[in-house]
Amino acid sequence: MTDIRADRAALFACLQDPATQPGFWARVADDVDWTVEGTHPLAGRYHSKEEFLAATFARLAGVLAGGVRLTVEHLYVDGDTTVAELLSTSTTREGAPFDNRYCWVCRFDGDVIVQVRAYLDSAMVGYTVLRNELSRRGPTS
Repeated sequence: MTDIRADRAALFACLQDPATQPGFWARVADDVDWTVEGTHPLAGRYHSKEEFLAATFARLAGVLAGGVRLTVEHLYVDGDTTVAELLSTSTTREGAPFDNRYCWVCRFDGDVIVQVRAYLDSAMVGYTVLRNELSRRGPTS
């Protein structure tokens, strides 16, 4: 019998390095229902893995040196629900620290994540994303 907690811990550990993240995304349903709460540029409800990744992880990868790296701080597993407290200790392309905390409430169908509600520091994400995206565009006339 598979230990569900150990399996989920191994799954979320894949988020620590962009090189191992495909192992995590392989276990997210293509039609996942992913809501990013808050009032920042990445907030919204996404109806597919492709839509979520393009609007969030790809956008963050553009402003974070080395991409998105998430470390699991705490993991709570109860039946089909897993709550992951995650810490990002990334650096922006400008050299500023991007230390953010996340809480993902995930619902599984078997081994696959089918629904997520994600909470994070809206002010930090908004400031970092907008500042870095604007600085890459350069002056406008």
